[in-house]
Amino acid sequence: MAPEVGSLERGVLALDVGGTKIAAGEVTRQGRILRRQVVANPRPSNGDDLFQSVVDLLSRFAPFDDYLGLGVGCGGPMTLGGTHVSPINIPAWRQFPLHQRLSEHCQLPLAIDNDAKALALAEGWVGAAVGYQSYIAMVVSTGVGGGIVLNGRLLHGDAGNAGHIGHVMVCPDSLVAPPQHVPGMLESEASGTGIQLRIGAPAVDASTADIRRTGMLVGRAVASVANLLDLRLAVVAGSVALGYGEPFFSSAQAEMDRLCVLDHSRGARIRPAGLGADGPLVGAAAVVLRHLGLLPRSF
Repeated sequence: MAPEVGSLERGVLALDVGGTKIAAGEVTRQGRILRRQVVANPRPSNGDDLFQSVVDLLSRFAPFDDYLGLGVGCGGPMTLGGTHVSPINIPAWRQFPLHQRLSEHCQLPLAIDNDAKALALAEGWVGAAVGYQSYIAMVVSTGVGGGIVLNGRLLHGDAGNAGHIGHVMVCPDSLVAPPQHVPGMLESEASGTGIQLRIGAPAVDASTADIRRTGMLVGRAVASVANLLDLRLAVVAGSVALGYGEPFFSSAQAEMDRLCVLDHSRGARIRPAGLGADGPLVGAAAVVLRHLGLLPRSF
């Protein structure tokens, strides 16, 4: 849907729904966040209660006709376009009709995608993947997700969930996993939820050895993707990855160097996402700008 003539200076409303927090913000067409509001995800058992928390947050940005549209990044899985969402780390939403409910509430042009796919758009637009035609963007936080751009195109898959690197097997001998997870998969081992279960303490309290192990396992998963898809860059965001910092990234790179031995994957790099904490909201904005045909880079 094209914007009305004379509205091109207006920005978009961006919403990021995660397992531990919900954020909303006003974002310009150049990818700059003008203002934002962040609240804790109350993690209710009822999906309508969680949606009310979303509505309450969005109401702080009314009137909605000040914006060209609403872009949403949400944890997955989901059906293509966010018609129904069932985020692994948001148990209150199972087949929740997010697109319909938001459309009824905001009455704006609306686009919804997986939060890690949204990050991939943002990092290729104004972040660490600018200039790259093939890369993976990852979120290592409460959960682990990914979005893949290959030959300049964002991958979707049949139902819109392509790139879900959190379910790549990295530790087949593991026996412990959070609820709804399979032992040994990356999200079971490297997410904040999985780390807390394994060490018996919040992920922020992990030892240096645990931090390096987490980075190593992320590097192992990225190496598999690089070998499979012929790409040379991974950009990683999320509170776990960015909070752990250099020991995490150096361990991830060392594992990639060990495993990326094919001509097309040798030299693949992993680096912190360029947008840092801004990534989720800029990504959500990119989702709706792409929908409106206003994202400068074609994905």
